[in-house]
Amino acid sequence: MLSLADRWPLLAQPAALVAYLCGTVALALGVAVCLAASTPFRWPELLTFLALMACGAVCIEATRRLGMPAGVSRDLLSAWWLPAAFLLPPVYALLAPLPLQFLLQMRVRQTVLYRRVFSAAAIGLAAGTASMIFHAAASGDADVPLGSGGALAAAVACGVIFTVLNTALIAIALYVSDPGNTRWREALWDRERVLLDVVELCLGVLVAIACALSPLLLLLTLPPVVLLQRSLLHAQLTAAARTDAKTGLLNATAWQCEADTEIVRARRTGETLALLIVDIDHFKRVNDTYGHLVGDQVLAGVADALRSQLRDYDVVGRFGGEEFVVLLPRADVAEARRVAERLRSRVGRVAIPVEDTMISVTVSAGVAVMSLHGDDLIELLAAADLALYRAKELGRDRICLPVAPEPPPHARADNADGGIP
Repeated sequence: MLSLADRWPLLAQPAALVAYLCGTVALALGVAVCLAASTPFRWPELLTFLALMACGAVCIEATRRLGMPAGVSRDLLSAWWLPAAFLLPPVYALLAPLPLQFLLQMRVRQTVLYRRVFSAAAIGLAAGTASMIFHAAASGDADVPLGSGGALAAAVACGVIFTVLNTALIAIALYVSDPGNTRWREALWDRERVLLDVVELCLGVLVAIACALSPLLLLLTLPPVVLLQRSLLHAQLTAAARTDAKTGLLNATAWQCEADTEIVRARRTGETLALLIVDIDHFKRVNDTYGHLVGDQVLAGVADALRSQLRDYDVVGRFGGEEFVVLLPRADVAEARRVAERLRSRVGRVAIPVEDTMISVTVSAGVAVMSLHGDDLIELLAAADLALYRAKELGRDRICLPVAPEPPPHARADNADGGIP
């Protein structure tokens, strides 16, 4: 028999997150009701809104066969609800995300319902706020065209406001769900997200200008938006094929390709290079005691801890099961040991919340250095694996290097006689 949390996944979330999500949705509904009661009904506005939603639906259907990668993804649907914010009364901006999010849920990828509802509420609040500011800046005239410089500047500024508010609402939800492991800079900003935000803003303003001139011009804006959206989703799916779904790190195949490239470069330049195999100690106990879902949380927590301690050009991936692999370009034995010890120490401080307790794990690591323990990827992996096995034999939660092979008997005799080994 299903439990209440199984039927309603939202109830399984932290109480603070439930309160925040419900509060955001309630606020969006309240504002929408108030605006709808005070907004006069006009057929031209309704037809424009329906035309924009139809274009959004066409975009979703045109990209449906590509699917959508799991996690946070970009879909360029702002190209259709930003014009609603600029050209129509604010209530339409609040309502615009509802049909498109419903279509995404039904036709593209189903996810837990509360996430779709919250996304629609967050986008609606951000777009509604931007719409109210834009119409106030345009002297309250909802029919102001976007042909003048002042109106264009106001539209761009309100587009920025929409992006900042929407990102902030989602970032707060991420922080409330996991306060200890959320880094604000990663949640709010990175170069790729800023570039995509600029693209979405430009698309939204251009579509709004075309629609302001004539709604029929939406037929000309639709094909390039569809093409851009398909290209973006294809790029996201390509990236998803290289990453491990549970940890976000490179999968074994992608990591091996990156590692081979780094080894070829190191051979050409004569630089040092080190390889680590990191294994979670007694991971099977976690799965057996708490279940595989908690085990997946532990994998993700360890992956985040490893990523936070490495350089941008280090190559880290999930090798399979509870094993991770790290390639350290330009690292010698001493540097490799320092990095491995730093990773071991950092993972040991990670605590995964599970119901009324916190789970902590330790890791063991094997270290191998190119030219000392092997000259290609296979030899380095074999050497690091042997070192990892030794670390586990010695009691786990430690770092080991491969044991140096003993010299042959005649060499030991020469050394005893004072000869050079």
